[in-house]
Amino acid sequence: VKAVLKKREYGPKYTQNNFITGVRAINEFCLKSSDLDQLRKIKRRSPHDDTETFTVYLRSDVEAKSLEVWGSPEALARERKRRKEAEIEYRENLFRNQRLLKEYKEFFGNTKPRSSTAAMFLKGPGKVVMVAICINGLNFFFKLLAWVYTGSASMFSEAIHSLADTCNQALLALGISQSARTPDPSHPYGFTNMRYIASLISGVGIFMMGAGLSWYHGIMGLLHPHPIESLLWAYCILAGSLVSEGATLLVAINEIRRSARAKGLSFYQYVVQSRDPSTNVVLLEDAAAVLSVAVAATCMGLTSLTGNTYYDSLGSLGVGTLLGTVSAFLIYTNTEALLGKSIQPEQLQRLTELLESDPVVRAIHDVKATDMGMSKVRFKAEVDFDGRVVTRSYLEKQDIEQLLQEIQQVKTLEELEAFMLKHGENIIDTLGAEVDRLEKDLKQRNPDVRHVDLEIL
Repeated sequence: VKAVLKKREYGPKYTQNNFITGVRAINEFCLKSSDLDQLRKIKRRSPHDDTETFTVYLRSDVEAKSLEVWGSPEALARERKRRKEAEIEYRENLFRNQRLLKEYKEFFGNTKPRSSTAAMFLKGPGKVVMVAICINGLNFFFKLLAWVYTGSASMFSEAIHSLADTCNQALLALGISQSARTPDPSHPYGFTNMRYIASLISGVGIFMMGAGLSWYHGIMGLLHPHPIESLLWAYCILAGSLVSEGATLLVAINEIRRSARAKGLSFYQYVVQSRDPSTNVVLLEDAAAVLSVAVAATCMGLTSLTGNTYYDSLGSLGVGTLLGTVSAFLIYTNTEALLGKSIQPEQLQRLTELLESDPVVRAIHDVKATDMGMSKVRFKAEVDFDGRVVTRSYLEKQDIEQLLQEIQQVKTLEELEAFMLKHGENIIDTLGAEVDRLEKDLKQRNPDVRHVDLEIL
């Protein structure tokens, strides 16, 4: 037997008990807070445990008060239109003033202290990047002097390599600084992706500036060879560069090992997943620098022994190829991160099992967990809640005998409506509390989960 529900037209007779909050009453009906003092007040329980009860008003009372204040529906409509126009003008002025304030700060400088940002460069990835900037800057200066003195193509490639590393790591420092900015209305999820953007631009810079110039100089050396002066000073500078680049490499390796251990990942997994793009860039650049110093020294040695400058040009091509490989890896990993790749299947499975094992959840659909970068995960799922469990949870907090008496007293449609509105709203509040509880459990058991979006089916 199929039950057919007749559609009922609910007029003022049935909807006069609808509630409205004070803020909506003031905004929608153009009233003052003093106008609401004379109206009947109803205390409603908040759906959140840590929030006090709030006051609502009967919509019918608010509508009657608005007609009393404004005299007619037409006058109320004109006032609404006037306030809407004033709000639009206010927003335009606010936008204009914010733009002027930004231009003022850019002209005179922002004098706000940035101690928290400065502290970022004293530990962790910031410290690794600053050490790399100092060392690569010195290496570039001395390698440039060696190239001017010897004219070696390999030494030119090494100088360009160090310059590219210095510029790219300065860009990484800028990305770290920008990623520390607090979220604003235009960027509600923050600026953590600035590190990936800086690393991506760094990878492109290595390819264009480092690999491109090294290949060009190596090809020109093959086409137009020229004699090379004494390479003694070049060998000394390469040896110093090897020691300094190796020291920076060790700093990056230790930082990645420490971070990978904290995340329960292996060294290789941490690098491939690009968990810390800034340290990744320093690691790969310094590893390439150490290898390129070995390649350059070997080719320059062969040139010294044989007197053939082709070996030196081949060394420049080898350094360029090495830089091109590093840049390709950086571009790929950071592009994947910016596209919003999913978290690891094991971690996603743990989150799914946590939701599915909860009694209030009947099923979950369309689960998505996106790695937002820097150990921040955004989790989204469509949840089919078991209404019977939610209702039982609500009934456990009620006096069943008193509830039965209320049911027995229902004789008319108006009384039925009032009864359903009261308990229906409380059941919805209970459902909201269950959603908050699930979100809190997900964040507590998985610290990487920062944003949870549960859609109710």
